[in-house]
Amino acid sequence: MTMILWGAVLAAHVLSMAYWIGGGLFVTLTTRSSLSLLEAAQRQNILLQLYSRYCRILMHVAPVCLISGWLLIIHVGGFASVPWTVNAMQALGIVMMIVLATIISGPLRAARRAIRPQPALFDAIRKRILLMTGVGILTSFFAALTLV
Repeated sequence: MTMILWGAVLAAHVLSMAYWIGGGLFVTLTTRSSLSLLEAAQRQNILLQLYSRYCRILMHVAPVCLISGWLLIIHVGGFASVPWTVNAMQALGIVMMIVLATIISGPLRAARRAIRPQPALFDAIRKRILLMTGVGILTSFFAALTLV
């Protein structure tokens, strides 16, 4: 029974990290080029909806990722017995949460409140999501180092 429980915790961790990084890659790399064919007003409306929905789901996914990671650390013997790569992953996960908080409380809030959001707001959101995604990819490299 405990193997099933820890398997579920690991699955929650991996799936939440996949959404965090994969969603960030989709939002930053794919949509920009595809939306360039639309008019500015349509493009801004779609971008606002896309960024809002991604961040709204991520507000639930990110804590699941961090909490499941901490549970996995406890499962393998606690914080004193983990290698430095696990501590690096933990620190980078917290950095990603901070970047998410700055996205939600900064340019995304301003874009939602604006009557006509400026393209600079969407560019700021995209750059921060790209930063968060890059940190997530770096975190994945540390996860791979942990397995070696």
